Amino acid sequence: MKFLDQLFEKKARSLAQTSGRRGLLKGLGAALVGASSIPLLPVARASEGPSMPKEFGDEGSCDYWRYCAVDGFLCACCGGSTNSCPPGTEMSPITWIGTCTNPVDGRNYVISYNDCCGKTQCNSCLCQRDEGDRPLYRSDKSNDVNWCLGASSSVYHCSTAIVVGIAFEK
Repeated sequence: MKFLDQLFEKKARSLAQTSGRRGLLKGLGAALVGASSIPLLPVARASEGPSMPKEFGDEGSCDYWRYCAVDGFLCACCGGSTNSCPPGTEMSPITWIGTCTNPVDGRNYVISYNDCCGKTQCNSCLCQRDEGDRPLYRSDKSNDVNWCLGASSSVYHCSTAIVVGIAFEK
């Protein structure tokens, strides 16, 4: 053990004699300058693409392009919009999704259908469009489920249709 103690003491004294506080400050300053230049490096930014699709049409009509997989009352007819719930309701944190084609640009978009919960049914603009629907093999994958079970109130009011992003090309 005495040998190891002497070896470490010799190395520590040698290091202390050849380097000083200025050398430590110099190295620390170089590291700070180098770290501050990291945000300047080129990065592929996801936000550079189209943020929202160009669209037209009546949001209160079942024929509106975003509603290709909707099943329920449209929030656009119930005091909300395609993206937001009416006042007095809350958006369920669990959803179902669909892929709809925007007729303006011909691209496919992933649409998240969120139920708005907390009030009784809106009873206005009932739509059931199941384009591309597959045979039911698991009930939790169906748009016929009450998705309000994830909210504080399980009472269904209406459904939104939020554009999540552009779908992958085949």
